[in-house]
Amino acid sequence: MPYELEDVESPVPTVPRRGPDAPPRKVVVGTVIFGAGGDYPGLRARAGELAALVEELAARAARRRPDRGLDLVVLPEAVLTPNAELAKDRSIAADDPVLDVFRDLARRYRSYLVVPLDLVEATPSGSVYSNAALLLDRRGALVGTYRKAHPVGVGAGSTLEGGVRPGAEYPVFDCDFGRLGIQICWDVVYDDGWAALAARGAEIVAFSSASPATIRTAAHAARHRYFVVSSTPRDNATVYEPTGLVAARIEQHGEVLVHELDLSHVLLGWSPTLRDGAALREKYGERVGFHYDDREDIGLFWSNDPTTSVEAMVRSIGVEPIDAQIARNLAQRGEALR
Repeated sequence: MPYELEDVESPVPTVPRRGPDAPPRKVVVGTVIFGAGGDYPGLRARAGELAALVEELAARAARRRPDRGLDLVVLPEAVLTPNAELAKDRSIAADDPVLDVFRDLARRYRSYLVVPLDLVEATPSGSVYSNAALLLDRRGALVGTYRKAHPVGVGAGSTLEGGVRPGAEYPVFDCDFGRLGIQICWDVVYDDGWAALAARGAEIVAFSSASPATIRTAAHAARHRYFVVSSTPRDNATVYEPTGLVAARIEQHGEVLVHELDLSHVLLGWSPTLRDGAALREKYGERVGFHYDDREDIGLFWSNDPTTSVEAMVRSIGVEPIDAQIARNLAQRGEALR
């Protein structure tokens, strides 16, 4: 059955204000587990399968946040294109008509989409193939492309993933909700891309993968202090917090996950004043939100009150954010060693 688009109006959030004492900056993200096993159904049919998942995500987001719906959808690595041995046999161009499905979805639901695929691009010296992800904006326009920097080499020689050229750049994309980076699968083994995205101000990293690996992914989120939204073909798709803790996770093939996060947040470590977040909850009730793990002695805190920043809430109980505490302690150590 051909994919058909209906006209649906979804609100578009205003561009957020960044900086200290910023108001809440809610972002609704969606991810899926899809693509493992079975015969490849063909390009158009696969696009239809993915469209159905995006529609389910949008429906869930609309129920959860009817005032805004989805902001970002992340799909698994190369999920659209076939799994042929050679890159030239599985790649499509960025203007392939099948991508109209995703452009229309982005317009329909007013959501950014990360669409991973095997990509072919024409150059004066011939066709170039990459394992890539296209970022579409809420109008369905192409914001930019990330090309996997670390495609996998199997055996000896210089051929990677059947003729894929490694990407050489780590772009950070300015979206209306915040700053987004992208990483793909084997990139998780190397820190260069993750560090570059942090240095360029990424607040969320979309991690499209064929592997459900979690330990390295959580470590990158914690080290670089951003959210990571993973999408894989099996075992889990996860939203990681800047603490490295899991904010939300699904584990079954075909499942979809919608999660709201807040880019105006504070990380707090253990303190007798904080009492694992109880001090803030007693003072602010549901106006404050948090996820604190007493096994790790760290938590993520955010404001649900547009008139009061989470920084102001934290200051009101006299607790120091953990990264400020770490920097202060390092300076004190330096003084003590003199």
